[in-house]
Order: sequence, then C-alpha cells, then structure tokens
Amino acid sequence: MTEHMKPDVEVCAVNEIHPALLKTVKEKLPEETELYDLAELFKLFGDSTRIRILFVLCEAEVCVCDLAAALNMTQSAISHQLKILKAGKLIKNRREGKSIFYSLADDHVKSILELGLEHIEE
Repeated sequence: MTEHMKPDVEVCAVNEIHPALLKTVKEKLPEETELYDLAELFKLFGDSTRIRILFVLCEAEVCVCDLAAALNMTQSAISHQLKILKAGKLIKNRREGKSIFYSLADDHVKSILELGLEHIEE
C-alpha cells in the first residue's frame, strides 16, 4: 500500500482476539431489530428543518401557522416534516377548534437534542 492510500483509522499491528472482552460485548449488544429501530430514529434527526421544528417544540406547543412563521417557511413544507416526525413518534398533536397544536411526544426528545448539542459544543 502506498503512503497516500493508508487509511485514516489506526488498526492493530497484530490480529489478536480478546475472548473475555468479546463475550462481555456480545452479551451487552442490543438485538439486531433494536439496532435497526435506533438507526431509524437517528435518521429522523438527520434533517436540519426537522431539528429546527423540534427546537421550537422544546419551547412551546404551537400550530403549523406559528411554526411556519417562526421558521420562515411555508405551511406545506412544515406539514411535510411534521408528518415524518409524527410517524417517528417524536411529536404529538391535539385539535383545538380549527387549529392543530403540535408538541414533543415526551421528554426523551428534548433530552436527545440537548445531549446532541452538548456533544457538538465540546
């Protein structure tokens, strides 16, 4: 391998398996279906518009009109993202007269956002 083709990740100089460590890791590793579901959850956080919506909802329960105004976007664009967030069980809604108000589904969503911010600010 030429110098410019070396990977950026360092690897072991020798191939040595550590059975006790491997056993512990395998016992703690979640099931494949759980890992898939977790990856799907994190995909929901992979869009900056959805992140912006979630941060607004961390502060208040709001309707689509308020979200559109707060984020300077069309109601149609907001509604599309709300549908995705609701399908992912990150938000919930309630009707009040002719208005639909959205809020975070639970405190876990806010915690995920706060931890993410904390991580990138380190």
